[in-house]
This record gives sequence, C-alpha cells and structure tokens, in this order.
Amino acid sequence: MIERKNKRVGRIGVFGVAHPVYWDQFPGLLDTLMQYHEEFKAILAKNDVEIVDYGMIDTNAKAYDALAKIQGDHPDVLMCNMLTYATSSVFAPIVRNAAQPMVLVALQPRETFDLSNGSTRIQLENDNICSVPEFTGVAIRMGKKVNDVIIGTLYGDEKAEAAIAEWCDIAKVLHDLHGARFGLMGHVLESMYDMHADPTAISAAFDVHVPLLEVDDMKAVFDEVKPEEIEAQKSVILENFDTPDPGSDPIAMKLTDADLEKAAKASVCLDHFIEKYDLTGLAYYYNAQPGSDTQAMISSLIVGNSLLNAQGIPMCGEFDIKTCIAMFIMDRLNIGGSFAEFHPIDFKEDYILVGHDGPHHIAVAEGKPVLRSLKKYHGKPGSGASVEFKLKEGPITMLGITQDGSGKLKFVIGEGMSEKGSIPPSGNTNTRGHFDPNIRDFIKKWVMAGPTHHYALGIGHRADTVAKIAEVLGIDYEIIRG
Repeated sequence: MIERKNKRVGRIGVFGVAHPVYWDQFPGLLDTLMQYHEEFKAILAKNDVEIVDYGMIDTNAKAYDALAKIQGDHPDVLMCNMLTYATSSVFAPIVRNAAQPMVLVALQPRETFDLSNGSTRIQLENDNICSVPEFTGVAIRMGKKVNDVIIGTLYGDEKAEAAIAEWCDIAKVLHDLHGARFGLMGHVLESMYDMHADPTAISAAFDVHVPLLEVDDMKAVFDEVKPEEIEAQKSVILENFDTPDPGSDPIAMKLTDADLEKAAKASVCLDHFIEKYDLTGLAYYYNAQPGSDTQAMISSLIVGNSLLNAQGIPMCGEFDIKTCIAMFIMDRLNIGGSFAEFHPIDFKEDYILVGHDGPHHIAVAEGKPVLRSLKKYHGKPGSGASVEFKLKEGPITMLGITQDGSGKLKFVIGEGMSEKGSIPPSGNTNTRGHFDPNIRDFIKKWVMAGPTHHYALGIGHRADTVAKIAEVLGIDYEIIRG
C-alpha cells in the first residue's frame, strides 16, 4: 500500500548518425532512416523515460552544435542510433567532450534477406553495424569509452529491448544520484571500523552532498509532532504490518500499544525531518542517555525507516552511508534495497540466513511484514517495535560498497536465491539465501573481496547492471559468482 514519494526519472539523449553523401544518391533514404529513428524512440518510450532527441547528425559541424545542446540539457545517458554507415567525424566531438555514458545502438530493420533480390539501397537501410567498429576504435584512440553496444533488430527483439531497458534503469539511478542529499547524523556504532566514511570521498564518487545533521535537529522536529498525526500514522502502520502473537524468541513480544505509539510518533517525525532537510536518504546512529526522551526517539525509528525505504528514501542504521547509497541504487533500479548482513549458516540444507534488524524495504517482502515488540535491541541500546519479514522468494542481488587501503571505493556484488522456508520469529528480517556452488565456497569468496559487513539486498539477478553503474561512476567492482 506504500507508494514511492517521487517517480523514478531518467533522461536519455538520442541522436542518429549517417553519411550525408547518400542523400542525393538515394532520394528518400533520409526520410526512411528518420522513420526508423522514430520507431527506436518508441522502444525507448516504453521505459517511461524523458527523451531528448538531437535528430540526425551527419556532419562534424552538426555534431558540435548537438554537443552544445547536450551540455546544456544534462541527459543521464546518451544513445547514438547507428542508422546506417557514418564517418566517425560525426561522433568524435560528442564522445570526446560529453560527460555522459555513451551507448551505441545498432538495430537492423530486417532480420534476414533475399540476397538474390538485394540492392545497395536495402544494404544502406540495414547497415547499422558497419561503422560501429570505427566509432569504438576512435573513442579508444581519444581516451574515451563507449559504455555499451546494443546489437539486434528493430522489431520484436526481446534481447535488444531488455538491453535498452537496462540503460533506462541506469539513467534513473544516475539522474537521482546527481545532487542527492544523503544525511549523516550521530556517529559510527563504536568500534565498527568498516563503517567509517569520508563525506568528501562520498561526494566525489557519487556526485552527492552529505549534510551533517545533529540528533538535536531531529529531536526538535520530534517534539512538534501532533497527537492527531500520531493517530493517523498508527492506522498506516497497522494497514501495512501484521502484529502476530509471540513465537519462540523470549525477547520478542506481540506489539504493545506503547511501542506502536512510539513508532508512529517517530515515523511522523522522520517524514517531517526528511522534508525539512530535503534528504534523499539518511544514515544515523546514536546511543543517547539511557531512559532519555532522545533515546526513546532514536530507538523507535525502525518502523518509519522501513516505510520510507518503500517510498524510495533509503534509511540506514549504524551510520552506514555506504550501504545507504547501495540501498538507493537498488531502489532506483526498482529491485528493493534492504539493509542486510549474513547470519548463521545451515550446513545441512546449504543456506544462510540473510537479514538484519532495523530498516528494510517492505516493497520486496514475501507476504505482509510483521511488527513485534522487542524487550531489547541486541547489541544496541533501547527496545521497542521492530520489523520482521522474509524477502520475496526467487533470485536476489547483493551490493556492498567498501574501500581499499587507500580509501578508494569498491562495489562487491553477488547473486543468489531467496528460498522458501520459515525464518526465526525474532522481530528481524531474514531470508534463506542459497548461493552457488555452495554456501561455504561462496561466503569465502565474498569475505575475501574485502566487503563491509553490511550490504543492500534486492530482488532479481541484476549484478551485471550494477557493474555497469560502477563502470560509469569509475568505481572498481568485483562480482562474486559460483
């Protein structure tokens, strides 16, 4: 029932290329190719992106004119539509100077040919691949990169359309990263060395700002929450969560009225806080004085965090801004993005429990998520309402963002399966994760890649897409596979 606060947005810049000598030689060819260009844009439009069309670029001068417009329009991804053969002079100014990732699209109108009735005109209408090696070679000579080449047919080609859709998703990630505001509040959970991050390094890597916020800033908002807002938020919470009787865990109880009240007030506070400071996401941790109002507030954020995650605003405990950004990337790919880590292994059935206490993306829950009252948050101060659910069954992707000894960021990416089966009734999220070739070998490869102990967890197998995002951002990555 929770809807995204803001629509996913991506802006794709497109332009066609060709050789202008053909226009006088083959009357009507230009019109035919531009009709193919319109049909390519119709494929793009299926992915709910903004399309900025720079038309036909068939001379070097037109390329420079288009470049000036591109630099003003700030598309997130550029797609060069290889309509027929074109000299690289129509491409070089753009690939040399444009900041956006470049994708060459070579979609041939005809799937097959009756060569006995062939003609030069038919060849030129289907010469989409001819200048692709020239373009990629010139890009490399200029020290630039073509990020992808999509090869296929213009009509009914599922593989080509899936590749186009992937880059539309990447555009949505890049669009929302640009100028995003990931707040940091409090401090690292004491002794977690892997959680520390340099805000300037984060800004440099992801083109974001990191507002440094005080817990008192949130407390001021918390104190202004009105009783009627709390009552309304209680209804929202109870509509989106079940509140079952206790299970086997002695510290997990049925949700109490008092914990529901606290969670609802904290959730309203978070909504106002995010709006007041214009935050894209928030990573936080704070102990506070035992028994204080501030501790009561901080320890009651879990439910509100999970509601905001489902609305596209990643909320991350333990001051882990790196995982907060990983969660954001997964959300903008529309695959979830829960806060996760590894839990105990079942060596007999070859699965590992994957989950965490704290914020989760309830949009990717298997069934209705659960709220329980916890008598204590294990390893942390406080008590209160906590979120429990199992991730949807099927393929899963993990993204951890870590750093090497020089501070350079790195993506650690993995794929597995969320399998059917019960999870502990502990008020924490868990799922049964299976990874090839087996749990023992996969986990060893994962930990040897030097990750942090947290990562973002999403549905579907999207490791290759996440790797493309790393390449666009200039960030090293390692994919862990069986």
